[in-house]
Amino acid sequence: MKAVVYHAVGDIRFEDVPEPRILAPTDAIVRITASAICGTDLHFVRGTVSGMQPGTILGHEGVGIVEALGADVRNLQIGDRVVIPSTIACGNCSYCRAGYFAQCDGANPNGKEAGTSFYGGPQTTGPFHGLQAEKARIPFANIGLVKLPPEISDDQAILLSDIFPTGYFGAEMAEVGSGDTVAVFGCGPVGQFAIASAKLLGAGRVFAIDRHDDRLRMAQRQGAEAINFDREDPVETLKRLTGGIGVDRVIDAVGVDAEHGCCGAAATSSSAQGQLWQPGDAPSQALEWAVQSIAKAGTLSIIGVYPPDAMTFPIGMAMNKNITINMGNCHHRKYIPRLIEMVQARRIDPAKILTQVKPMTDVIAAFESFDRRQNGWIKVELQPQRSDARGSEERVLDEAVAETFPASDPTSMQNPR
Repeated sequence: MKAVVYHAVGDIRFEDVPEPRILAPTDAIVRITASAICGTDLHFVRGTVSGMQPGTILGHEGVGIVEALGADVRNLQIGDRVVIPSTIACGNCSYCRAGYFAQCDGANPNGKEAGTSFYGGPQTTGPFHGLQAEKARIPFANIGLVKLPPEISDDQAILLSDIFPTGYFGAEMAEVGSGDTVAVFGCGPVGQFAIASAKLLGAGRVFAIDRHDDRLRMAQRQGAEAINFDREDPVETLKRLTGGIGVDRVIDAVGVDAEHGCCGAAATSSSAQGQLWQPGDAPSQALEWAVQSIAKAGTLSIIGVYPPDAMTFPIGMAMNKNITINMGNCHHRKYIPRLIEMVQARRIDPAKILTQVKPMTDVIAAFESFDRRQNGWIKVELQPQRSDARGSEERVLDEAVAETFPASDPTSMQNPR
């Protein structure tokens, strides 16, 4: 079968690999019908997050059809259509039973203290082969697969695998409530869903901070107030627009790959050397802005990806403002059923964030465009089972974003919890 394989920093290839097989009674084999490119994939390809093993299949977002089941997977049938939570969990340990699936004690073969396991990541996460492939082995499939209702399309479901749950998790960790003023730093796909989720949780105002006009335009379509940090100081602007108080809640949806120490998350190209990506620094500009702009006794939620060796944080300023800080990896399996219900109720259409749908055969070119932050490239779906490019699905930004995207935000359903 074909898959996207990591070979070295800046070197990924679309090539033939062995088909997956059942290795444990709780495994399943899923034929992937939709995958996606995520900003986290760029962390690995650029080298800003280290430890990737050559030969690892990339990708941690997937939708597909169950083709084979281990003997102990008793809640699924061959032919079921499923979404695959990005993080891997056993379902039996105390953390899983409490809903902390990203802190599972049983999934990571490196041990209980090794951290979150997910598909297509570095050695410390397993590693487990990823989902940018025609087929994938899913461990702990009775927990790690969620059946999809027929009315939810692949375009919608692929956003339920990772970025919609992560955005919702970020808004929930920020403790967003009715009437809150919220700032979201970074308006990539996760940031867009953090904005949407803040609105779903009842935020009164949401500010969107980025430097890319296409992303800020998408945020404005959601009703967010856009701030381009290339044109104005975001902290001064936030303070001025909030009467000098600052915002109640901040969500950092940027992470390690902040562009020039800020929120754009673009990498340096070095194609003349045969590589598309180079390792970058791990600046803390977004976190500094977050702490500076938050009101006293506010809450900071960090869902941007930072490597274990990132050590810089404005702790003194945060402490003296009595800030509450929540952070971590998303417990995808906890949130996906809830978000499926929201999509079914038409409170939100996650597919509106898709700006490109490409056949897997175009994946390397798609990675290049996504890495360059090419205008209009916000979220890319990959279709492994398709080899022809259907022009009607190669969406551009302004056609993708409906005026009501993403949340209907009915006043009678301000808080779904």
